[in-house]
Amino acid sequence: MHVKKGDKVQVLSGKDKGKQGIILAAYPKKEKVLVEGINIVKKHAKPSQDNPQGGILNQEAPIHVSNVLPIDPKSGEPTRVGNEVRDGKKVRIAKKSGEALDK
Repeated sequence: MHVKKGDKVQVLSGKDKGKQGIILAAYPKKEKVLVEGINIVKKHAKPSQDNPQGGILNQEAPIHVSNVLPIDPKSGEPTRVGNEVRDGKKVRIAKKSGEALDK
């Protein structure tokens, strides 16, 4: 996948188009990512020991990885991702500026 946990991304399509958030979790087998504050859905929870009240909770749902692009650290705009070998390590680079996305 071209993104991973901790990346700041922008949503390209859907009801949250244009919004930005941090990736909380990545699910490579499903090709989905969980982005903070994006794709909020209502979940009905039965009362349990953890949540004795129960009720309707708001939480993020995963979105397809093709609908997000990482934010370029230099320009702050969404950018495509390339790979390069720098100092003997394979790193992800932003196509717009050439900056490394990996720290």
